[in-house]
Amino acid sequence: MDAALTDAFEAQRPRLQRLAYRMLGSVAEGQDVVQDAWLRWTRANSNLEGREGVTDPAAWLVRATTRLCIDRLRAAKVERAAYRGPWLPEPLIEPLTEDPVERAEDVSVAFLLALERLSPLERAVFLLHDVFEADYAEVARTLERSELAVRQLASRAREHVRDARPRFTVSQEEAGRLATAFMTAAATGDMAGLAALLAEDAILVSDGGGKRKAALRVMVGRADIIRLFEGLAWRGGGPGNITDIRTARINGYPGLVLSLGDGPETIAFQPGEDGQIAAIYMVRNPEKLGHVAG
Repeated sequence: MDAALTDAFEAQRPRLQRLAYRMLGSVAEGQDVVQDAWLRWTRANSNLEGREGVTDPAAWLVRATTRLCIDRLRAAKVERAAYRGPWLPEPLIEPLTEDPVERAEDVSVAFLLALERLSPLERAVFLLHDVFEADYAEVARTLERSELAVRQLASRAREHVRDARPRFTVSQEEAGRLATAFMTAAATGDMAGLAALLAEDAILVSDGGGKRKAALRVMVGRADIIRLFEGLAWRGGGPGNITDIRTARINGYPGLVLSLGDGPETIAFQPGEDGQIAAIYMVRNPEKLGHVAG
């Protein structure tokens, strides 16, 4: 393959990876899909007889990546249904000290969970049109559907994700303060301090995937979450094997990356009103943390 074709693919790689992550909720699977798109790209542009002759690399690569993602989502339907405990997307981690690469509203856990409720086609239409700003005609070509069908899919999708994007944002300094205050309260057993950080209707979702200990249901309400932490006895057990803690931006939220004796863990805090925490998302499943330095 000549350098020009390689350069054309590499120019689109970041966009393809962003699309694949939002479609699949997985960093690793997204990277696999982009690699598969690369293989299709090389075949389409090979010197073999009958080559496709790609005239619009960006459109061709988005089309290939989208279709590969749809295939994966359909194949994973049974596996997702049998998942042990709550499912969370693989954490997308960025340093707090850097300007974010990803828009928080498009990678927030709440938004990605809302996308999970959509069919693969609805998800593709919504992301391509509403997030990646492709026009309906282009989306229709990508999915081999009529424009009318695409518009109907987009309308249904919007109903599901309308309220899922973050309503509250915090500064870098406030994000660091929130994460540090949470960890300090949990590590010292300060349940009153922990409760003060939580909104009355806060939720906690922990994803162990059956591989590591985690709550098997969503904890709902401040009192429910505090009872969980009291039961975990963090002061005597939980944080005792933590070897490192660093603050980070996790799916656009303030968060923590913990290094423990049995591997890394991430905790993301969804900001709510009055500087309180509206939701806590804990990823403990080691299969989702292979890209996280532990």
